[in-house]
Amino acid sequence: MSPGAIGVLLTGMGADGARGLLAMRRRGSRTLGQDERSSVVYGMPKAAFEAGAVERQVHLASTAEALLSLL
Repeated sequence: MSPGAIGVLLTGMGADGARGLLAMRRRGSRTLGQDERSSVVYGMPKAAFEAGAVERQVHLASTAEALLSLL
């Protein structure tokens, strides 16, 4: 995980992805999380957001645009 990496967390359950995304953010990576409105299951994106792992929440349909804006 380098500072140049970008992590994206999409809909799901559990917290393992949230922990991984937080580790990335702490190392300087940029991070995105799917927003509640577009998530089928908001469990993991919510856990990541509440842990401070998500730099920016995005609607699923806007994910590609958000990624491009970080490049």
